Amino acid sequence: MALKTTHPVLGARALNRATLDRQLLLRPASLGVTEAVEHLLGLQAQNTKPPYYALAARLDGFRPEQLSALMESREVARIVTMRSTVHTHTARDAVALRGLAQPGAIDRELALFVSRGGLDGVDLDRLADLARALVEERPRTPKELREELLPHWPGADPQSLSVAARCLLPLVQVTPRGLWGRGGRVALTTTDQWFDASAGRTTDGAADLDETVLRYLGAFGPASVKDMQTWCGLTKLGPAFERLRPRLLVFQDERGTELFDLPDAPRPDEDTPAPPRFLPEFDNLLLSHADRTRVVPAELRGRTWTGNQAHRVFLLDGFLAGIWHLDEGKDRTTLTVEPFAHVTRSQRAALTAEAERTLRLMNPQGARYDIVHAG
Repeated sequence: MALKTTHPVLGARALNRATLDRQLLLRPASLGVTEAVEHLLGLQAQNTKPPYYALAARLDGFRPEQLSALMESREVARIVTMRSTVHTHTARDAVALRGLAQPGAIDRELALFVSRGGLDGVDLDRLADLARALVEERPRTPKELREELLPHWPGADPQSLSVAARCLLPLVQVTPRGLWGRGGRVALTTTDQWFDASAGRTTDGAADLDETVLRYLGAFGPASVKDMQTWCGLTKLGPAFERLRPRLLVFQDERGTELFDLPDAPRPDEDTPAPPRFLPEFDNLLLSHADRTRVVPAELRGRTWTGNQAHRVFLLDGFLAGIWHLDEGKDRTTLTVEPFAHVTRSQRAALTAEAERTLRLMNPQGARYDIVHAG
């Protein structure tokens, strides 16, 4: 009988510190905004403000105007990619990661709408051609797409038509949607139309899977095959990890699950200090592993959601410790800290300091704010 292979064990705290380091959350990083967005393989962006708060938690001296400027210059954009959710990506990743993610959750979302009967009789190839012509003529809102497509298939479900277009085509949410302090309705065009290929901002197709595995480990590792599948919405990634095994280190968690990692990636001591961090709703730190106990203690599972709405969360000693609320009034902003358990006096002081840092970054100079500790 062959003996079962054992690997060095990484406990929850060791995994926590390694992941926080990769996620730029142990200390403010000196990376530029473009470099940070690319290193993190994008920022979850179901709502418009989370990418800004995600970068404020990670970058030294970040200002929201920096990300807005990159969006206006089309170096960064909002697009449906991983898990069939909206992310903010660099132009290169917007094209490459959308192509990689297509056969996963994006195609499954389309199949779901087909199975529900909302697209009965609809020629999906023709729908894609019509939708492409419409959004490349000028950016269209989902409502405009539905209204233009419905006459071709009067018996179809209108919402299903616009969802199908979004699933079939790589559609960018054009500015001013997502700009700091401005915003606007969702309006869509294709990546081909939005990005300037002559400036080297696009790629020729989907990202290389093996390269993406390595990038994922660099941003979220050490991680299992199921962890990456959770992050990207793809399945059957085992063969890719096996191809790369000779180039990787292999560990295991306390339950014996194999964890892969880059040989030269940081794995800090488990007692490395982890300052408090305020994270936005839907932050990828909490969404990109099958086993989230490296950040979310088992007893707090489910505490970051109400229905299908995620809460803003904060970390203490590297782990989920509570939620926070932001009330942005006309003349004053109030940040309320709501811990799940008792916090010490020193933890409270550290949370206050981090809250002040966050508010100074995200509010105009001289703006008034309050920090309230609930409970």
